[in-house]
Amino acid sequence: MTGAQPAGRDPRLNAIRIVIAMVALMWVLEVVDVALDHRLDRYGIEPRDPDGLDGVLAAPFLHVGFGHLIANTIPFVIMGIVIAFEGPLRLLGVTAVVGLTSGLGTWLIAPEHTIHLGASGVVFGYSTYLIARGWFNRHVVEITIGVAVAVLWGGALLAGLEPQRGISWQGHLFGAIGGVVAAWALTRRPQPAPRL
Repeated sequence: MTGAQPAGRDPRLNAIRIVIAMVALMWVLEVVDVALDHRLDRYGIEPRDPDGLDGVLAAPFLHVGFGHLIANTIPFVIMGIVIAFEGPLRLLGVTAVVGLTSGLGTWLIAPEHTIHLGASGVVFGYSTYLIARGWFNRHVVEITIGVAVAVLWGGALLAGLEPQRGISWQGHLFGAIGGVVAAWALTRRPQPAPRL
């Protein structure tokens, strides 16, 4: 039988495994954090503190309790799996652009002497990536997925941008910006026809 790939070689399955591994890491770290009386929370983003820059990478995997983690897990898994159907490189690329944009933006403009934790910046980035990529790619299926994401999570997106005590609207805002940047940067542009 030719043309068949072993199940382990399907790039989409590998990308879905990456999504599951990221979520598993979040849950393991939250269990450890609770066991350590929330001592891991100090590794979040500390705005404009050079020591707080490591939080740009750590913060998406740390949460303020299981309620916060559950609220981020569900959309992270759903939208992460949708992005995973584009393969592991696309998933990792989108996650990197969104995570770095969200984290660095938070580090730059959030109030000093605060700590920012959670995957919600990545979730906001995933959602705006899925909404924007159809626009940039002009692909009917991607536009349909974008409309569905806007309908299902549009209200939460807008509410999450409203400044509220205890909510990192800065992470949400820059995550959303990162999603649009990722959609633009990773657009499948048609190759020009060769000149004869």
